[in-house]
Amino acid sequence: MNFRSINAGCPEDEWRRLKQIEAIAATTAKGTAVKPEAMTIQSPQFSRLPRFIVKLLFAGVVLTTGFIFLVALNSGAPEMATAMMVLGLIVLWVVLGGTLMYHFREQVRKCMKHLPFDWRVQFVLFATILALIEEAIAVLMTNLAPLLGVKVGEAYITASTNFLDLVLFHSVVVFVPLFIAWAVLLSRYDFSPFTVFLLFGLTGVICEATINPAGALVGFAMWIFIYGLMVYLPAYCIPPGRAARTAKWNHHLLALPATFLLALPLLIPIKYVLEYVLQHPR
Repeated sequence: MNFRSINAGCPEDEWRRLKQIEAIAATTAKGTAVKPEAMTIQSPQFSRLPRFIVKLLFAGVVLTTGFIFLVALNSGAPEMATAMMVLGLIVLWVVLGGTLMYHFREQVRKCMKHLPFDWRVQFVLFATILALIEEAIAVLMTNLAPLLGVKVGEAYITASTNFLDLVLFHSVVVFVPLFIAWAVLLSRYDFSPFTVFLLFGLTGVICEATINPAGALVGFAMWIFIYGLMVYLPAYCIPPGRAARTAKWNHHLLALPATFLLALPLLIPIKYVLEYVLQHPR
């Protein structure tokens, strides 16, 4: 039986079902009798919670987008162009990208299974690739300024109009240590893919708050999707049979500060090189 092809109503539900079935299979392989109640796959108590949270967050994205356009209507052309850029990023990355990731998650996991790399390396590389895709979309939106009625530089949603400059000196170069930190956490604790999505999304909100606190607050739901989708599919592709402890409530609470603490040894030298050695403008 191919345990990786089981479908369920939501990522959290599927993850829990997979865990239960694999536990039953392992017990059977050892020759231990399986209790009848264990053979029945029960829907977890909070199986609908992830789906509800996603719907709630998406409603927040819709409200945020509406608010941005409302403000832009009472402002000038640059503000309206910026609103259109944000909308483009949401449509291409959150809606289209998120839908494709969820729909083809099983096929992607099967492909990842055959790669010769350690799953931690796969996780970091896959998350980095997705982050590069997201930043490519954001840069594309910024460079569409002339088509939106303004000059390049009058309206923007990225720190640079140059893709390589953006990812090497502003964004992805900082994301990679965070991805590595999560690879370390996932090697010790068995967080579900949805939990990784949510917690890394909150990590993104914190990162954005260090740059623009008001923007992070207003775009709270949007940032969770933008950052969370960088790690959802990589987390979904992690082999479930690894030696990791079940994540408890305290592990979920400590995951956010632990992410930054684990990434700090890499973030500090990166920041030093960018600002003091290369003297690259922020």
